[in-house]
Amino acid sequence: MDFMLSDQDRQFRDHCRRFAQDILAPLAARYGETQDVPAELVAAMARAGLFTLLLPKELGGPGVRALPICLAREELAGVYCPADVTLAMQGLGGYPIYLAGSSAQQEKYLGPIGRGEMLASFALTEAGAGSDVNAMQSQAVERDGGFVLNGSKLFISNGYAAQFITTFVKTPQPGNPRAMSAFIVDKGTPGFKVARRLELIAPHDLTALEFKDCFLPRENLLGQVGQGFKIAMQTLEVLRMSVGAAAVGIGRAALAAALDYAQRRVQFGAPIADFQATQFKLAEMATELDAARALVYRAAIKKDGGLARAARDASMAKLYATEAAQRVVDQAVQIHGGVGLLKGSAVERLYREIRALRIYEGTSEIHKLIIARSLLAKA
Repeated sequence: MDFMLSDQDRQFRDHCRRFAQDILAPLAARYGETQDVPAELVAAMARAGLFTLLLPKELGGPGVRALPICLAREELAGVYCPADVTLAMQGLGGYPIYLAGSSAQQEKYLGPIGRGEMLASFALTEAGAGSDVNAMQSQAVERDGGFVLNGSKLFISNGYAAQFITTFVKTPQPGNPRAMSAFIVDKGTPGFKVARRLELIAPHDLTALEFKDCFLPRENLLGQVGQGFKIAMQTLEVLRMSVGAAAVGIGRAALAAALDYAQRRVQFGAPIADFQATQFKLAEMATELDAARALVYRAAIKKDGGLARAARDASMAKLYATEAAQRVVDQAVQIHGGVGLLKGSAVERLYREIRALRIYEGTSEIHKLIIARSLLAKA
C-alpha cells in the first residue's frame, strides 16, 4: 500500500516500525499484560515523538492529521496494545481541545500531552448510554461562574492514569433538553473520583468514573454550551478510522505468527504450510488485511484532504478492518491448533486483544447503520 503514502508518511511509518521493534518489543516483554500505564512506556513514546502527532503547528507539532495517527497505531498495536491504547487516548482526550479549545486551554494541555508529561482520557460512555449517546444521564448545571457536574461514566480507558478527562455531559437548554457540552476535568478536582477499576479479557487501564457535586470553573468548558455532541462526533470521526489501523496491526501480528508456525509444524511428514487447506487460509488472511488497510488509508487521506463523506469512510474502515482482523486472528489460532489455545501464547493473546475493537468507538452494528443511512440519504 506504499503507493498511497507520501515520502514523508513512509518515512514516519518506518520510524514507527523501528520504534516498535527496537524499543517497544522489549518493554512488552518486561511489563507484559497490565492494567497500568508504565511510566517507562510513556517516556519512550514521548522520546519517539509519537505524542507530537496531536499538536497543532502553533505548539510545535506537525498539525493533526489522521493518516500518521493510523500509521502509528498499526505499528504499535501488533507489538504492544498498551502503547496503542495510550496513543489512542491521548488522541481522544486531546483532539477535542485541538478542535474547540481556547489558546490558553491548548497551551495548558496539548503542550504537556505532546511532551508525554500529561496523560489524557475521554469520557462519553455511561452504563445506560453506549451506542445511544443521547441516553446519557450525567448533567452539568450552571452555577456561580461555573458548572456543577453530577453523574457517572463507564468503560473509560486510561482513566486511572490520566491527569485529566475530557468529559461529555448533558447541559439542558431552553428548547433543547438533550443539549450536551464538553468539559476538561482535572484529576483531583473535588467531587470527581475513579469509582473503580475494571478488568477485561485483555487487560488495560479501564475505569468507572463518578462526579458528585463536582464544580468546574467556566474556563474548563470546551467551546460553547451545547457544542459537546458535535465535538465528540468530530473527534470520533478521526479516531474511529485509526481503530481500523490498530486492528490491521493486530491482524498482521497474527498472520506473521501463523506463517512462522505453519512452516515449522510438521504433520504427516510435511510442514502444514505445504497443505492446500493451510495455504488457502494464509491467502485469505493476507488479502483481508490488505483490503482493510486500503480502506483505512482511503478514509484517512480523504479526511486529511477535507473531502466529503469522511464519516462514512471512517465507519467503513472501522467496520471492515475490525471484523477482518477478528477473522484473521481466529484463523491464526486454527492454524496453531491446540498450541493456539494455550494461555500465554502469542495468538491466544491476540485473540483476546482483537475482540474489544469490534465494540468500542461504535459497535459494528452501529457502523452498518451509519453507512446505510449515508447511502439512503444519497439515493
